[in-house]
Formats: sequence, structure tokens, C-alpha cells
Amino acid sequence: MIYLDYNATTPVAPEVREVMARYFARDWGNPSGIYDFGRRLRPEMDRARRHVAALIGSRPDEVVFTSGGTESNNLAFRCALGAGKRHIVISSVEHSSVERLAGWYAEEGHRVTEVPVDSRGTLDMDALERSLTPDTALVSVLWANNETGVLLPVEAVGRLCRKRGIPFHTDAVQAVGKVPVDAERLPIDYLSLSGHKLHAPKGVGALHVRKGAPFRPLIIGGAQENGRRGGTQNVAFMVALGEAARLARERLAEDAPRERELRDRMEAALLALPGVHRNGVGEGRLPNTSNLAFEDVEAEALLLLLDREGICASAGSACMSGSMEPSRILRAMGIPPSLALGSIRISLGRETASRDVDRLVEVMPGLLERLRGPSWRAQG
Repeated sequence: MIYLDYNATTPVAPEVREVMARYFARDWGNPSGIYDFGRRLRPEMDRARRHVAALIGSRPDEVVFTSGGTESNNLAFRCALGAGKRHIVISSVEHSSVERLAGWYAEEGHRVTEVPVDSRGTLDMDALERSLTPDTALVSVLWANNETGVLLPVEAVGRLCRKRGIPFHTDAVQAVGKVPVDAERLPIDYLSLSGHKLHAPKGVGALHVRKGAPFRPLIIGGAQENGRRGGTQNVAFMVALGEAARLARERLAEDAPRERELRDRMEAALLALPGVHRNGVGEGRLPNTSNLAFEDVEAEALLLLLDREGICASAGSACMSGSMEPSRILRAMGIPPSLALGSIRISLGRETASRDVDRLVEVMPGLLERLRGPSWRAQG
């Protein structure tokens, strides 16, 4: 199998699996216990918190462990929307866990403004500034788009919000571990991350909450996480996220350039084929991500053929009610529906080898000819 869908999820790193194992086999106690069997787990959780904080430029007491990116996003919204203001600002290219969450708040009586992006996926900062009002309770703009990899100007957005006294949240799930993140230096109040995007298991994540930022628990129960998230702590997964964060911080300077070189080589070869276009900017995006549109091709059919070749990739479109609909992200960028329906995302990762990229480039011309027909080139 050639796996080229690392933005969807990543394999658990061997070092992470090894660290987790002892908390299933031996140190399985409840960390809230007053006896040593439970009490001795607390330093392990503290160490994991320090590793996560170090990766994102936060402080350990600003890190709240969660079940993943979606919970972190929900928690950030709950924290910021408890002071009576009713206006939420998001970008038009947010992950569904923010877009649908904002929609839920709209149904509850809040006003939501979606700030547009241009055809390259970059945010309209003038429109963002015009959208802010005295009633704005939260601005939420993702760090990196999951489909195109385009990096949004979170520092500029954060500075604008800080100047207006508006809490700022960024969904950094796709960015953490792929590009440098420094929550302490940047004007960010809330930052979400997810473990399974950086070689930890599914079901664990974290939210950075800047010291002094409003906080309201999403899960109310015990006093765990310093009273910020009730429920017995999942020690094995917390430690796993800590180890994955340590590895990501260690390897970022090595992984990112290698993945960028492989992606650029792959992109150059595929863009040289007739009727292939890139969605989003060339620079200013994640080093591992490529979103390509193929004229007169249905993405679903292309992905099925790639799967038969043992290659895993994904589409920017989803099958809804039996019919293909263009990706919401690509629609927001103004990509024509015919191209959006023929777009796929290729995302590389730590285990991607040069031969994997070479194989994709090798099989793609034949697959496109099969889907388009041998006379397509002449007709084009």
C-alpha cells in the first residue's frame, strides 16, 4: 500500500506505541487516587503536558487535554461565547467542525459572518476587519486548510482581534507538527490540535487556552485538568500525545523540507500532464499537501482506480445522498464545479518514500486516459 492521505490521519509512531503500552499492561491506575499506584501517574501526565506545550510554544498550565480537534474547537467556542455577545466571525474555508459548530450557534440565535477567500484560498483581510463589531464575541480562523494546505494569516488576524479586544481562536489541527507554531509569541487566545494528525492515536487532542482568556468547561464533572475537563484522565493517550509532540518537535526541521521536495517533484510531473491544475497557492501552504484538479475526470472514479493500484488519496468532494457535490472549500475559492468535482488531495507524511511518489506519477497518465478516453488529448 502507498498511503498518500496523511492529512486524514497518520499511523501511530512506534515510539508512541511503546510508550503507551506500559499504561495498559502495568500502570493502569486512576491518577486521582491518593495511593502511590495512582499518584505516580501524575508526573507522567505533567511531562506529556510539557511536551505538548513545547511543540506549540505554549505554557504547560495553558494546555487542556481533550478527545481531539473537534472537542477542542467546541471548547474554545464555549469559552468565548459566555459573556453575552452574539456575533461570531469565521472564514469561509473552515473545517466542518467549526463551520457546523458556528451554524449550530446561529440556530441558537447568534449571528455568524463568513469571511471570503480569493481563488488562491487566501483570506480577505479587509472583509474580516469590516466584519468586526462591538458585539463580536469570537473570531475563529483556521491555521492551515485541510484540503488545499493553504496557510491563513493567523498572526495578522490575531493582531487585529487583540487590538479590538476580541478573543481569537485558530483551528491548528493541520498545522501543528508540519509548520512552526508559537502560541506564546502570536496573539492567539485558543488553539486546537489533534493527536492523530501527528502520529498519536485517534481520540486525544488538546486546546491551548491563553492565561487570562475566558474559560467555561465543556465537560462538567470532576476536578480533573485543574477543573477544566471532568472525567477520569486517559493517561495512556495523554502520554502518547506527549511523546508524539516530542517527536514532532524533534523532527520538524527534517520532515518538512523532505516532504516539500517530494511534493514539489510530484506536482511538477502531474501539472505537466494535460488538463491538470493546482487548487490554491503555490507557496504559503503546508509542505506536504497538494490539491489537484483534473479536467473531465470524476474524483471518485480516479480515487477508485488509484485504490486498485494500491494508492490511497482523498477527494475534496463528498458523496451526499448518492450524488457528488463539489467541495465546500473549493466552492468558496470560486473553483468551477466541473473542476471541483475532479479534484483530489494528495498529502505526504513521515513514511512517504521517493518510490511512492514515483509510482503515483507513473500510473497517473494511464488512469487519466482510461477515464477520459484515448481521444481526449486531441479534443482538448
